[in-house]
Amino acid sequence: MSRIAVIGAGAWGTALSIVLGRRSNQRVTLWAREKEVCDSISERRVNEMFLPGHRIPDSVSATQSLEEALAHAEIVVSVMPSQHCRKLFEQMRPHIRPAMLFVSATKGLEESTLLRMTEVIASVLGPQFKVAALSGPSFAKEAARGDPTAIAVASNDSNICELVQREFSDPGLRVYTNDDVVGVELGGALKNTIAIAAGICDGLGLGHNSVAALITRGLAEITRLVIACGGKQETMSGLAGLGDLVLTCTGGLSRNRSVGVELGRGRSLPEIIAGMRGMVAEGVFTTQAAVGLAEEKGVEMPIAEQMHAILNRGKSPRDAIHDLMTRSAKSETGLYTKIS
Repeated sequence: MSRIAVIGAGAWGTALSIVLGRRSNQRVTLWAREKEVCDSISERRVNEMFLPGHRIPDSVSATQSLEEALAHAEIVVSVMPSQHCRKLFEQMRPHIRPAMLFVSATKGLEESTLLRMTEVIASVLGPQFKVAALSGPSFAKEAARGDPTAIAVASNDSNICELVQREFSDPGLRVYTNDDVVGVELGGALKNTIAIAAGICDGLGLGHNSVAALITRGLAEITRLVIACGGKQETMSGLAGLGDLVLTCTGGLSRNRSVGVELGRGRSLPEIIAGMRGMVAEGVFTTQAAVGLAEEKGVEMPIAEQMHAILNRGKSPRDAIHDLMTRSAKSETGLYTKIS
């Protein structure tokens, strides 16, 4: 019997524990920071705070103790918000064993270092541990209820990918393997910035032309940065690239898109975040890191730069759109050139 620890009981962590817990040969321990989440799962078999309405299998137990969650785990799935990743892994370190496999399902970048989540994990634990990245188009509510969902797992070691594929796949979740960790992680992180922009278009009352242009050009600038960081162009045509980007920019369940909608309607970012009741929109944190990483790599990312100005400098969305639309003329096919 496989023993899996899921660290982070937000919507996606809970959904993954439901998917994993459906398999008869797996025992899952879900770590939650909040006592009320553990009580809700233990007493009523549902995470009423972050994923109400979806029953959690009896094979899933909840705990506030990292030591208890990790005690017998063979696979550790990290699903915490990106800004908490380093601190939680530092807290987990005394309870970690060399044989453990770590699967990062967090879509974000560390603001202070510009590191991807697998890089954060390696910096805390050391390079000797086995680490993979899990990403793709996956709303938590839909995965939890068993809607057909396809995602990708990436590692430099094909054996690790195949193990995760085998342990995570079921009739509702199809896992594809990928050897491009950089592309899978950056695609999952950077699409959140574009999704906030897509929400702004909706909040301003703009139509389908605007969103289609945004998704297409957003994919172009994400691809530029992925290639500059050593990732592969073809990954951006797949689940962790185009797939996740389209879902997050168009789906009504996207928290990042919802933040953008409210920004487009004129609400302030602090007001929007205060109303999210503990839910996290990763794009709010990732955008600044994305702009910093692009600057470091010499890559042009005009949409991300304008989103950074909106989120962090109070720029009006209409002014940002005007500045994007009146930039100097470009060739569409020069997608992957660096700033000259």
